[in-house]
Amino acid sequence: MSKQNQRENKIIPFIPEGDFYFSKGIEAFKKRKFDLSLKWLHKAMEENPKNPLYMCQASVVHTETGAYHLANQLLTRVLSNDGDHYVDCYYLLANNYAHLGLLQDAVKYATLYLEKAPDGDFSEDAEDLLDILDFTEIEDEEEDWMMDEEDDLLIYQESVFYHLERQEWEEALVLLEEMIALYPDFIQAHHEYRYALFFHGDRQRAIELETNHFIENPKSLYSLMNLVIFHKYEQNIKEMTDYLNMLQNIYPLVEQQKLKMAITFAQAGSYEEAWNRFKVLRKSQVKGHPSFYKWYSMTAYILNKQDLAQELWKEGCRQHRHVLKQDLPPWTDIVNQTK
Repeated sequence: MSKQNQRENKIIPFIPEGDFYFSKGIEAFKKRKFDLSLKWLHKAMEENPKNPLYMCQASVVHTETGAYHLANQLLTRVLSNDGDHYVDCYYLLANNYAHLGLLQDAVKYATLYLEKAPDGDFSEDAEDLLDILDFTEIEDEEEDWMMDEEDDLLIYQESVFYHLERQEWEEALVLLEEMIALYPDFIQAHHEYRYALFFHGDRQRAIELETNHFIENPKSLYSLMNLVIFHKYEQNIKEMTDYLNMLQNIYPLVEQQKLKMAITFAQAGSYEEAWNRFKVLRKSQVKGHPSFYKWYSMTAYILNKQDLAQELWKEGCRQHRHVLKQDLPPWTDIVNQTK
């Protein structure tokens, strides 16, 4: 045998498989290189799309980056296929829903976890979470929401969030109409429907529906925020100011509600108040929202914090390149008007 043939016979072909990519993803995760970790984990999932371990680890990375909706999509998929073997997913879902402000869902999944794994690795964490939620005020209008609704609702929630953040109003309305028909007691869907309806073009109908709801439920925080935004864009300054004044002394406990309120003040042009609300947000819990970067950067720019505005916008475009990268910075119109 020739030396050339001997050398060729010693060459062992190496074809990376899912476990190789998975190990690289874990390594990057431990170094807190989350973007790189997700890159490797996605490669692993391409090799083996049904591997529940790959999906669970990717969900953990998404949670670390504040992309709770993406994390929940993966966890829900694991539970639908391998729920009996991956009960930790119930706790991870509970934790994510607590961060998203969906407190009833958080209670539901924390309770499910403790039922299925009373001595599990996360049992103490689940009990602590339930204790915290016990002391957290949940809006009265949501208290009738039943905790045993089907998991299909989760898929609707993730899909609606996707379309609303991308301002795909028609697609969001179709899903929200289905949600309301299937889950009429899920009040948040009604508020999101009116919001999408307004920006889709049926403005007076949206205002009428939200106003009627607010008259019947004067403590509804979501109604207040929607009405501020609706009257701002309709240039009903007196009505907008009246509703905005009602928000001034309200400080929600849940991060997602805090974010929506900060965005509401920014959209209403109350940038000083918006700044006060944005700067106390826990960024790790809200950076999964493109709207966080859009309105926080706008607020910073208006308040002459241009360097921070540019930094926030660039980071937002990196985090949400499919949503923000094609857009101009939100303050572009203001700059053009001053030229």
